[in-house]
Parts: sequence; C-alpha cells; structure tokens
Amino acid sequence: MSAPANLSELKIAAIQMVSTPTLQENLDTATRLIKAAAADGAQLAVLPEYFCLMGLKDTDKVNTREKLGSGPIQEQLSAAAKDHGIYLVAGTIPLEANDPNKVLNTTLAFNPEGERIGRYDKIHLFGFHTATERYQESETIEAGEDPSLLTISVSQQEWTFGLSICYDLRFPELYRALGQVDCHIIPAAFTFTTGKDHWEILLRARAIENQCYFLASAQGGTHQNQRRTWGHSMLIDPWGSVLASLPEGEGFITGVLCKDKLNEVRSKLPALTHRKL
Repeated sequence: MSAPANLSELKIAAIQMVSTPTLQENLDTATRLIKAAAADGAQLAVLPEYFCLMGLKDTDKVNTREKLGSGPIQEQLSAAAKDHGIYLVAGTIPLEANDPNKVLNTTLAFNPEGERIGRYDKIHLFGFHTATERYQESETIEAGEDPSLLTISVSQQEWTFGLSICYDLRFPELYRALGQVDCHIIPAAFTFTTGKDHWEILLRARAIENQCYFLASAQGGTHQNQRRTWGHSMLIDPWGSVLASLPEGEGFITGVLCKDKLNEVRSKLPALTHRKL
C-alpha cells in the first residue's frame, strides 16, 4: 500500500518489537522493520519504548547511555530515517542525565533527511510492586520536566503530534497541557499484568477525551530477562475506535490519519470548546 494521495491524510506505522539484551541485534531489527514500514508506504514510523535494549538488569541501560547528538544508537536511527525517507519517532533511548548513575528515557524524532527535529524526556516514572513483580524506574531513570510537541510538514500539510511515553498514559493532565493535536504518539513497554487490564481502555479514553488519533508502539512478548510485555500496538481514531492492532510479537501496523475525520468529530461533538476548568 502506497502513501495516501489525499493531502489531508498521512500514512503512519507503529513498530512492535520483543527487544533483547543485545544492542546491535535490536538496532538491526528496528532498521529492518523501519525499512518494511517505509516500503509499505508509511510516511512516519514509531518505535517502542526500550526498543534498543531490554537489559538483563535495570542498570544495563545506564551502561549504554549516550550524549545527545552522538553515539551509535543515534547514528543508526538518523541513517535509517534518511535511507528510507521517513519521519522516525525513535521509541526511547538512554541519554546521559545529571546523575551519573541514571539516564533520561528519551524519545528522539528524525526527519527524512536524518536530522533530529524533536525530543521528549519521559516525565512520569513507572513504579509497580506485587508479590512476584517489582518495577521502580526512578532507581535508574531521571524524570524529564517539559511536555513536548512535534510538528512536521508533508506536501505543505502541517501535522502536530504530542509526545508521551508508556506510564505517561495514566496522567490525563499531561495531554491537556499539550493542547490540541492531530495525534498523540506513545512508545511503550507496558507489563503484561497492567496491560491486559488497562492498556486499551486508557488509550481509547485519551483519544476520546482529546478528540485526536492515538498511535501506540509497544513491546510485545516474553523477553530474555523474563519480563513479559503486553504488546497490542494500536492506532485509535478520534471517536475511540481501534483501527489497527498487533496483539503480540514482532511486526508493525499501519493506518491513515485524516484531517477530515478530526474535523468531523470535533464539529459534531465540540467537547474541547465546552471545557470550563
């Protein structure tokens, strides 16, 4: 399927992975899937959270951190965007933080020339504890502070995206702070435990209340560190309908963002203009 001829539409892709503890293996997998999505006509592709490394222990990502603007992860991402002529929202990578024992969990965006055009550092850090599972991102990740928008222009049509990451999905005030966008992009690595109960519900709620598309790119399977992620990468429209989903395993989904659909939903139910608080 080629890119849409209608200038009010944009074809996008969410890539799903089951990342390993081997950095180069993950980079090669991501590059292969970016190439496949571009060949299928996608004009913008999104990678999942932790796409480049799902370590055997949480501190592994600290050992692979990079300075902004340099390093093999960023170099390969830039090259992939340029080689395949695609906008790339590159999941998350570990960047140097103020604390030398932590990283920033950062989304970088690249244009089809391979230039970095966007950045978002994950604000909300996941913590979850049961008798059998424990996650505490604040032990190895330094929280970001600033919401971030990404604006691109394709065939003289402007598209605005909100950037968020995984656990951010539970905080609706972040999306209100970002304002009106065409689509929110969310790379994620939701756990199986929380994902099966909350993932789709939260994604559809955020799409409905913000009257925009949601494109979620996920990790989806059992990793070598025995962590199991929920998968279900999804594209959801402004009415809350699921347009595409990949339940589990490696691959990608595609779909089309449509300005006419956005305008239709916002005109027949102008909830965003009815806000009081």
